[in-house]
Amino acid sequence: MFKRVFEQHAEGVIVLEHLIQRFSKNAVTVGGIDAVLKTYLQAGHREVLDHILLRINRANGVDDPNNQEE
Repeated sequence: MFKRVFEQHAEGVIVLEHLIQRFSKNAVTVGGIDAVLKTYLQAGHREVLDHILLRINRANGVDDPNNQEE
């Protein structure tokens, strides 16, 4: 389903690109505790993207290098 929605549907491709641009941020390294909090917030956003991309990769037959079950 994720592959079909985000890779094979024209609007899904646009949405995924928008999500990546909006929520894929680097860690904040300046600003003390505020930087840490912002980095955690960004990591939470990134986790959603990582889940979507993992599901697309699985549908395309790409192995998950972080899968510890095997």
